[in-house]
Amino acid sequence: MEPVLIADERTQIEQFLDTNRDELVEAVEGLTDEQARRRLVPSLTTPLGLLKHVTWAEQVWFHVGLAGRTREELGLPLENDPSWTVHEDDTVAAVVAEYRRVCAEAREIAAAYALDDLAVHNRRGPLTLRWLYLHMIEEIARHAGHADILREQILAGDAVEVPE
Repeated sequence: MEPVLIADERTQIEQFLDTNRDELVEAVEGLTDEQARRRLVPSLTTPLGLLKHVTWAEQVWFHVGLAGRTREELGLPLENDPSWTVHEDDTVAAVVAEYRRVCAEAREIAAAYALDDLAVHNRRGPLTLRWLYLHMIEEIARHAGHADILREQILAGDAVEVPE
C-alpha cells in the first residue's frame, strides 16, 4: 500500500512505518521454514532472524521505552545479538504472528502519546515519539531491504534451471 500522500504528519509517519512493517513481512512470507532460516552471510542475519530482531526492536522502543515495561517482564534479551537467533521451533507463521501481535501492541501504546511526548524509559534519555517513529522507519526499512536481497538469493538458488 502506498503511504498516504496528503494527510497530517502523524498519519503519514504511521503509514510509512506500517508500510515498512508489511514489506518486511512480505519478504519472509511464502518462504519455507528452511529457506527463512538460511544463512547467506557470516552474521546471524537470515530472513527469519531479521523479523525476530525487529520484533525485539519494536518491543524495546515501544513497550519498554515508551510504556515503561521492563525487558525482564517481556522476556527480552538485554543485548541486541540474541534477538537475531532463530530457534528450531521458530516457524515463519509463528514469527510473523508474533511480529504482528507486537506491532499491534506498539500501535496501541503509541496512540496514547502525541508526537512531541517523550519516551523516557530508554538508555538514550528522553526522546520524542516522533524520533522513535522515524528511527523505527529507518530500522525496519533497512532490514526489509536486507530481507528482500536474501529472499532473492534464496529463491534464485532454489530455482530449477530450465534447459534451452
